[in-house]
This record gives sequence, structure tokens and C-alpha cells, in this order.
Amino acid sequence: MSDAQQPSDFDSTTIDEFEPVDIFPSSEDMDLRPGADNCYKCTSCDTSCPVAEVDEDFPGPKFQGPEQWRLKRHEDVDVDDSIMSCSNCMRCDDACPSSVPLSQMHNTARGEYVEEHMNKLSREYLRNRMLANYRTLASIGSKIPRISNFFMRLGITSTLGAKIMGMPTERDMPQFATETFRQWFKKRGGSKVSNPDKQVAYFHGCYSNYNTPEVGKAMVRVFESFGYEVLVPKQQCSGTPMFANGMLKDARREAEVNVRELGKAIDNGADVIASCTSCSMALRQEYPELFDIDGVDELSERTYEAMEFLRIHEDLHGAIRESEVDPQAFAYHAPCHARNQGLDRQAVELFRELDGAHVEDVGESCSGISGTYGWKSEKYETSMKIGAEMFDHMEHAEGEVGMTECPTCAMQMNHGTGYEIRHPLELLEEAVA
Repeated sequence: MSDAQQPSDFDSTTIDEFEPVDIFPSSEDMDLRPGADNCYKCTSCDTSCPVAEVDEDFPGPKFQGPEQWRLKRHEDVDVDDSIMSCSNCMRCDDACPSSVPLSQMHNTARGEYVEEHMNKLSREYLRNRMLANYRTLASIGSKIPRISNFFMRLGITSTLGAKIMGMPTERDMPQFATETFRQWFKKRGGSKVSNPDKQVAYFHGCYSNYNTPEVGKAMVRVFESFGYEVLVPKQQCSGTPMFANGMLKDARREAEVNVRELGKAIDNGADVIASCTSCSMALRQEYPELFDIDGVDELSERTYEAMEFLRIHEDLHGAIRESEVDPQAFAYHAPCHARNQGLDRQAVELFRELDGAHVEDVGESCSGISGTYGWKSEKYETSMKIGAEMFDHMEHAEGEVGMTECPTCAMQMNHGTGYEIRHPLELLEEAVA
């Protein structure tokens, strides 16, 4: 047909009546398959994976993420059970040159596997659910901390934990503080500084509240020394252990409370700070990736790790240069979740200028515990193999005191070396507060 013979009247109503074909019927839910196409199989994620490095049976993050989602595009396949061997260190996110949402894929796949394929009466599921909901157990145990600590030290308790729940006898249960951080903060009458123009909302997390309140106390005193009024809103667990165990419904329940309560502080002009890098990672990255909750993007944008916030908004380096502490040396380990936020050199660079302190970076290796991962009997040996390089570097470092921002990394560091472990905020308190 020539141009002269083309029909002159085109019926535009045919376009209005056109209905696109829905190739993926489940696309109303989260669909990560398009992101899988950004993967060009460079294997950077696999080479960065600490689990794949020591476990030859683990297929690695490339398979766990883009490969599984590609398979789902073409055929109805189940999530592979090896997804439960992913430690959720999230190093693959940092390694990927194409910004493939690897950890988002892993978290989603793990949630699907637990929801659809794991026996809810199995020992593994019950153990994982207990570990994922540590806050619930800690809130009970901390009501009678001395009695709880006594029973947790007993050998029979460890034996029963191994036989009934599948937890490693090699590990010592964390001890509860005789006074939680929130109890201390309430007893002192809240913040000693009243400054509506400089407010921060502190997300202390579970461990700093129930087990190491000295970290929260140091955070409060440091921020008050810079003129900040510290708010401590109502909060739940960040959800990090729930993501790692595929308990996404539990994580969403906690996230809804945190977004709502921290959002109130943000609306009044406060920024959110966290002393645990896994907590800040959850609020910043995992919440907006996994949950469509009103206010989640604002929370993500206004959340900082505590020292990161001071480095951005105050002359923290100047304050450090003018301070000094008693001579002491530390073996510093950067948590994986700190690396993912670009904070892996923060403590080393900051305290380099502190007279009296020597902070030595013990390398890029993962600690291996990865939250609840190393608290499972079947994963204990893998976690210790992963941590072996860190242990070796710590023992060859000048200091015999460890330092890290992550409470579970601190457990692993102490477990593998016997060193006392401190949080950077504790040294910062000694220097400036």
C-alpha cells in the first residue's frame, strides 16, 4: 500500500480499549526480577561473600539473588533451601558494580522460604524465631537479671539449649545488665540538656538497652556535651535478626512501630541516631527496600550512625585534637554493616588524632557471627572459620582490647580472643565528655 493509499481516518478508540498483558501475575507484590537483569555475572558478590569463602557447598549471593529471580521469571520454581545459609552480612551489596539489590532479593527469598517451606513445628523454625525475637526474651530476663544470669551460666542450661534448640554449647549466653538503659535514662530525668533547636532521637536497639547500657550512657553524655537534647522515643527491635531469619512479618510489625514513633520526633525537627550499625542499616536501607510504610523514606533519610552524625554536624575532629586520654591501644574491627554505610574507617581516622589512644584496624574480614548466624549449632563452625582471620589479626595487634560498633561482632571478638571489647562511643566519652 502506498502512502497515498493509507487510510485517512484513524480510530483512536482502539488505543483506549487496549489492555496490556500482565506477563507476571504476581507483579502487584514486590517483583525483583527486573533488578536481576542488571547482573552481568561478574561474580564480585561471590568473591566478597565470607560464607562462600569457607563453605564450598554454599552457592553464593549471585545464585541466591539474581539467578533465583531469573528462574522465577521462566518457570515456577521454589526458593532453594541454601538461602538459609546466607548470613545477611550484606557485603554483596557493597561489592556489586551494577547496584543489583542483592540483599533485598535475599531477604525476600528467605521470607518466602520460611513462610512457604519451613515446618513451623520444627526445631530449626522455633529456634530461629526465638533468636529473631531476642527483644521479647530480653525484656523478660532483664526483669530479674541476677537470677537470669545465674541460670544462663549453668552448664545444664547450655546442654539443654543444644539438645532442645540447636544452639552451640561453645558460646556463653550474654549477660543482662542490672539496670537497663531506659531505666537509667528515666531515673536521671531524661536529657540534662533542653534545646529544642538541637534534638536527636536515640534508637538504642535491644542490646544497648538490655545488655550493654554503658554504650547508651556514653552516647547520651557525648551528645549532651555538644549541646544536644537527647530524646528516647518508644521503640521496638530494628528487625535485623528477623530479616536474617526470614521472619518478615515479625520485622514489619516492629518496623511499623519504629517508623511511627521515630517519625513523631522527625516531625518535630529531630534526627535519628543509632549506636549499632546494624540498627542504622535496617532503618536506612532494609525498611524502605522491604516495607511500604507511610513515613519510611523520611526515616531513612534522617537516620545516622551516632559518630557519623557528629562528624557531619559538629567539629568532632577539632574536639578530639584538643583532648587526651590515658595511654591505651585498641584492635578495631569494622562491622560489615558499617562498611555498607561507608563507615569502615571512621573510628580509625577519628581516633588517630586523639592523644593517648592507638586504634589499629585489624583488616577487612568479617567477624563471622553475623547476628544470630553464629548462634546456631549447624553454623557455629562456619562462623568460626570466617572469624579466624580477624582473631589472628587481633592477636597480632598492639592492643589487647577490641573495639567495634556492632554488639554481636563484639561477642565474636571476645569469644575468639578473650579480649575485652569496647564501643567507640565509650572512648569518645572519655575524650570529650
